[in-house]
Amino acid sequence: MYTGGCRSASNQFAVTFSAPNRYFGVRLSLVVLLLATAPAVWAQGPAASPVRYTEAREHPVRRTLRLPGTVESPTVSLVASEVAGVVAEYPMREGQKVEKGEPLAKLRTETLQLRLEAAQAQLKEAESRLKLAERNLERARELFEAKVVAQQQLDDAYYESTAWQGRVEQLTAEIATINLALRQSTIRAPFSGAITRERTQVGSWIGIGDPVVEMMSLDAFEVRVEVPEQYYPGMRVRAAARVIFPSVQGMEVPGTVSALIPKADAQARTFPLKVRIPNRGGRIGAGMLVEVALPAGDSYRATVIPKDAVVRRGAQDFVYLVNGDNTVSLVAVRTGEGVGAWVEVQSGLSSGQKVVTRGNERLRPGQAVTGTPLEYPLP
Repeated sequence: MYTGGCRSASNQFAVTFSAPNRYFGVRLSLVVLLLATAPAVWAQGPAASPVRYTEAREHPVRRTLRLPGTVESPTVSLVASEVAGVVAEYPMREGQKVEKGEPLAKLRTETLQLRLEAAQAQLKEAESRLKLAERNLERARELFEAKVVAQQQLDDAYYESTAWQGRVEQLTAEIATINLALRQSTIRAPFSGAITRERTQVGSWIGIGDPVVEMMSLDAFEVRVEVPEQYYPGMRVRAAARVIFPSVQGMEVPGTVSALIPKADAQARTFPLKVRIPNRGGRIGAGMLVEVALPAGDSYRATVIPKDAVVRRGAQDFVYLVNGDNTVSLVAVRTGEGVGAWVEVQSGLSSGQKVVTRGNERLRPGQAVTGTPLEYPLP
């Protein structure tokens, strides 16, 4: 309920609210206040986005030659037996990893044990007879000096002692040979690696030189690359290389040129080159197809930026530049050679400009930012 009067002279209204309508008036006043302050809030725009940036640098870059390659194990062995015998234990299976010195197979050793016991008994007898012969020789010398015995008796005593000395040495060597055969009856891994093929079974007879297993090392691999002859003179041993695995998303491994083979293929006119790579985590296997990036030609200076700064949209690369007024602008660039965590920029920006390296995925051109420097070590 309200009552009001109109004053014609001043054209004003007088309104009296009842108690319930008084709350309505308060709400109406708040709405009017918000509408009055909204333009000022909107004028401020969205809050500045926090980003990390890095300055573009000038750095020496060398052109890269990309060639296909195949992963090979540098150490592949057909492990054979050094003694003949029947296989008593054969614990290994294909694909199993083994450490250096771990048993691969064990042969029966009963016959060797019996031979060892017999030789040891014969050695004891020979040593006893040698002692007796040495005492007889000493007495013969004393009697010969006293002119009691003839030269012939002294000579007989000497030859008897020498014969038993030879017998002791012979049996000692025989025992050492049997002990060696006993040790060799356990065929051990010559290096750490993996079993790639089984070549015998329990109960099989194997002779000297017969294969037991095939195995290869896993700690490091080599990539074989065929280098065209025009690039061969520029290749260097111990040069750094990068090995990319197309079958494994984003997998790239650093490598080192370990060998240059100076003999070209007669038909292809390519020279074999080997790149040594580590196998951390055991993700690499022999026979994998890879792409090898090798340095080729002389180095030159170029503008480089961290790879994290590059934003790819379709077939075009972009970077966000931090402007002097703390806004960002989107700039198209053409990238070139990769240099570790950095990449060459052939056009679009110059050394010293600040590029966004963290937080660039959520930016838009013209957006205000608060930037913090982020340093990347140069390669």
